[in-house]
Amino acid sequence: MRLLQPSCTVFALGLLGLSTVVQAQELVPRAFWPTPVGTNVVSLSYQHSRGDIIVDQSLPVTGVDSSIDYLQFSYQRTLDVAGRTANVSLVQLVSDGKTQGMVDDEPITRRTVGMGDTTVRFAFNLAGAPAMDLEAFAAMRANPKPIVGISLSVTAPTGDYDRDRVINLGGNRWAIKPGLGVIYPLNSDWLLEGELSTTFFQDNDDFLGSTREQEPITNAQLHLIRRFSRGFWAALDANFYVGGRTRIEGSRNQDLQRNSRLGATLVFPLAQGHTLRLSTSTGTVTRSGGDYDLFSLSWIHAF
Repeated sequence: MRLLQPSCTVFALGLLGLSTVVQAQELVPRAFWPTPVGTNVVSLSYQHSRGDIIVDQSLPVTGVDSSIDYLQFSYQRTLDVAGRTANVSLVQLVSDGKTQGMVDDEPITRRTVGMGDTTVRFAFNLAGAPAMDLEAFAAMRANPKPIVGISLSVTAPTGDYDRDRVINLGGNRWAIKPGLGVIYPLNSDWLLEGELSTTFFQDNDDFLGSTREQEPITNAQLHLIRRFSRGFWAALDANFYVGGRTRIEGSRNQDLQRNSRLGATLVFPLAQGHTLRLSTSTGTVTRSGGDYDLFSLSWIHAF
């Protein structure tokens, strides 16, 4: 069973970033890398962010200065679907943070403690990753082929929400995010990965007594990944996302997001079935929100 350890670490949970917090700003390398059928992965992550970050970057809050701590639990299981590798993931987050900003030229301070929205993700590899046992996975890993996959994430409005407050942990709306990803091996040690996704939002019909609409956000990300040894790898991460302009009672706001982030990820094994993941990222181009720093430390266990 020694092959089970790398099968979990190389994936490192495709939703391990702030997917339930800032949907379009994810920097998640190896989100479409397969694992053997039947693999279960649980993860507990501590994340700290500082700067211009709130649960929803399109909220009408300016001059944002936040310091937020997150604790995130994730579970993933790998499946055999029509002879291809697939997986389903569940992500739940709790938050404790303080945000200061301006709303209609009035200063506000908001302490947010509680549950965030719940996200479920289903991913299916179209090419390059048939359903595998441990032996087939080891052969694929030694001689990787190009992989093409699709995914669908659904975020449910399960988080804490107060209709009379601008800043909340929950979004009070559903969101869906289809995505397409490609992993291209440059050689046995270097991988190049790209992903294109778009998040679509349901209207929030209870936003300060009004209806709030939001246009989709399209996110393109790129990762350069270096594999050092079994279960030990690092990545340089970048993305660019655009969209998300909002309307309140039909009045269009000037809050188009056109931002980008840079980051890095390091994953290394501790013992059989146990892994640590470190990641960090920062905003580089921030037209509307997104100018914040993020640090994440995750413990990952496969069984």
